[in-house]
Amino acid sequence: MAAGRRAGIYSAAAWSVGTAAGRETHGHLGTRRWGGAELDGTELWDLASVTKPIVGLAALRLAETGALRLDDPVGAYLPEYRRVPGKADITVTQLLTHTSGLPGGTPLWRTHSDRDGLLTALRGLPLRGAPGTVVEYSSAGFVLLGLILEQATATGLDELVAKQVCEPLGMRETVFAPGPAARDRAVSTELCTWRGRLVTGQVHDENAVVLGGVCGHAGLFAPLADMDRLGRVLAAGGDGLLSAPGFARMTACHTEGLPLRRCLGWQGRDAVGSPVGTAMGPSSYGHTGFTGTSLWVEPAVDGAEADGAGADGAEADRAGTDGAGAEGRYYVLLTNRVHPSRDPRRFPAVRRAFHHHAAALVRRGPAQPRRPVAP
Repeated sequence: MAAGRRAGIYSAAAWSVGTAAGRETHGHLGTRRWGGAELDGTELWDLASVTKPIVGLAALRLAETGALRLDDPVGAYLPEYRRVPGKADITVTQLLTHTSGLPGGTPLWRTHSDRDGLLTALRGLPLRGAPGTVVEYSSAGFVLLGLILEQATATGLDELVAKQVCEPLGMRETVFAPGPAARDRAVSTELCTWRGRLVTGQVHDENAVVLGGVCGHAGLFAPLADMDRLGRVLAAGGDGLLSAPGFARMTACHTEGLPLRRCLGWQGRDAVGSPVGTAMGPSSYGHTGFTGTSLWVEPAVDGAEADGAGADGAEADRAGTDGAGAEGRYYVLLTNRVHPSRDPRRFPAVRRAFHHHAAALVRRGPAQPRRPVAP
């Protein structure tokens, strides 16, 4: 992580690795912006698209109480979609798994400067394919999901996420649209030509800005400690957040036979092109954010599964830590890799190297000799 900062890839980084019992290792380094104050570990980070699985958790919690049904179509909640060809029958599950057919990158902010105009344009986006037949990562789909949750509960998304996810987990400082005091602790992101200033404490994503900073695809800010709290609960199998069947449904792959592995709100570990490389096991899941953030989780495995990972342990070593023991484990990485610009600066290699080193430490244990790990 220090090498990444020396290379100018980000000014700040924080990280944590742990289990349901708590942190195993963590740290932070750098400055809140280039030339700014040193980190003290309490900073707020723009989570970017790591917002998506947290909103997804709120949706799943509502589904368990009957306030929402995952098989319901968009048109059941949003009347304006009932007469939109191809979109009225998109289901909540398809939004969660990015199989709605809605397109990926949609810079609607460039031509629509107000919320109503952007939402109207969103409604008119052409589908990439019939719902359920394609996987395409789509922020537009999670904007729709946020609108559905608000309609289903008659509650603003910020209040809903606080009540359904943040309060039960003790994530007291995770918020949309931080207030003035919280913004003073935020890590800076991009020197934005559209806004004409360095962005600090306001969501980086431009579509989210037009939508008011509270939406399903981006906008949450959190400190490392709150991401730890979320990671611990996920490593524990969702205890206290979702039922065991609900958690199993969330973390299962729902896109078998399609090119990308998608869970409900989460990304599965793809065989090729995974953001964490090959460090994590095949049943691991997580999510990344454009600003340089991520949360990845390796679920717990029972003794029989671990014992069957390979007679000499080689299979477990190749597959990641799924065969290394029974404990679930989480990996949090927070950076501001879009500071001062979003120009490519080799961040994907840093992310993969972080996960490979962290996973190797777990497999090796403190008494084992160090082994080289490819970045």
